[in-house]
Amino acid sequence: MTKAAAPSSASAKAQALPDSYEAGLQELEQLVATLESGQMPLADLLQAYQRGSFLLSHCRGQLKAVEAQIQVLEAGSLKSWNDEA
Repeated sequence: MTKAAAPSSASAKAQALPDSYEAGLQELEQLVATLESGQMPLADLLQAYQRGSFLLSHCRGQLKAVEAQIQVLEAGSLKSWNDEA
């Protein structure tokens, strides 16, 4: 019965949000290094890949949100540094 519970807990870990963008990026970099090293057991590869895919998507989403906020600021109240008053 414990094997049936393991996939759900592994799935929950794969979907756990990092504390910050920087923490997510650092975890992603560590996962990539581990995967590239070839030292990870085959049984763990899929789980690590899923976590990496989730982290990549999460970090990209955060970057897009910040880019959208910057565009709103630039369109509304910010002026170019080269504009003369």
